Amino acid sequence: MPRTTTLEAPGCPPFRALTFDVLGLVKVVEARSNQGGIPKVVDVWGKPDASQCVLAASSNDREFDPLVAVARKSGLVEVLSPINGDVRASIPNSSQSDIQPQDAIAGLHMFRKHRSELSSRSCTLLTCTTRGHASLRSVEVPEVPGDSFSGDTPTKWNVCGAGDIPAKNSLDIFTPTWFTSATFLNKDDHRKFVAGTNSHQVRLYDISAQRKPVISFDFRETPIKAVAEDLDGNTVYVGNGSGDLASIDIRTGLDCYLRIWDIKSRQLLSAVFLKQHLTNVVFDSHIGNEEIAVSGAPLPPKEQRDANATADRNVEDSGRDAEESDRDTEESLPVKRKKKSKEHSGSKKLKFKKRGKKLKEESINAS
Repeated sequence: MPRTTTLEAPGCPPFRALTFDVLGLVKVVEARSNQGGIPKVVDVWGKPDASQCVLAASSNDREFDPLVAVARKSGLVEVLSPINGDVRASIPNSSQSDIQPQDAIAGLHMFRKHRSELSSRSCTLLTCTTRGHASLRSVEVPEVPGDSFSGDTPTKWNVCGAGDIPAKNSLDIFTPTWFTSATFLNKDDHRKFVAGTNSHQVRLYDISAQRKPVISFDFRETPIKAVAEDLDGNTVYVGNGSGDLASIDIRTGLDCYLRIWDIKSRQLLSAVFLKQHLTNVVFDSHIGNEEIAVSGAPLPPKEQRDANATADRNVEDSGRDAEESDRDTEESLPVKRKKKSKEHSGSKKLKFKKRGKKLKEESINAS
């Protein structure tokens, strides 16, 4: 069967990423210089379980004691250590008792802290469900994994009056669906059909099941221009406005690859096959830090963390005071006039002497 054309990837710079999939697995993908810039799966956390599918993920991505929050299909929000995968806290959906079971978490965000708050182990989580039930809460993460966590009473509100939260485009604007092409998945079954949209989405509809798409995913970045079915009844061919072509097995949806692109040249650097369908990816920007790179690195005690945070604040304050002192010194210095050079003053005196001598000669000649 025809597939998307495979090109030679030049490799990518060092990076570390955590991928999340439909079976609830967390996979650590790294590319190191000693691996020739080829990313590889170096660790897998968790056991395959469809009920633990990861719906959303967010990381504070800080250098010291980083955390990543994961929202699962079961309704739990877990706070993990991106270093070794330890579950630091397991939080039930705060609004789970007030909503229907099918109202799963659609969005999750972990807020980053200011430098003055780095000594604290608390984290603030914002969640929102499909029906628009939002919740904001602060959680104190225990130092020892497995200990009970503490947190304040969550703040709840509703961001959607009725129905589900609609999707937004790249400009953060709600737009109606613009269909550009469609085809039946099987000529003998007119209940299932595949449609392409102007927002580069491919959707599978089954009118016997529901009015909403059964499967919906993005394909590249330009509008879908054509879709066509295969004789096997499971494969569709997709083409977009940029000339990209692909064949997709609609039974499985995406192709289970993590792809790394260069945003400047828009060149594909590398791709990793991860077996399961991906739902989220978070990157670790502190790949060069040895404490983050080494899995299971011990954390310093609370007193040392407080001292480090205080030292950082003192360094910032001393640097700010030094800049202000230099600025005040420059403003208080008197402005000195530029001294005339001896050479310049001597040449001026010589000009006066020549002019006096010339006047004297003219007076003698006149007499």
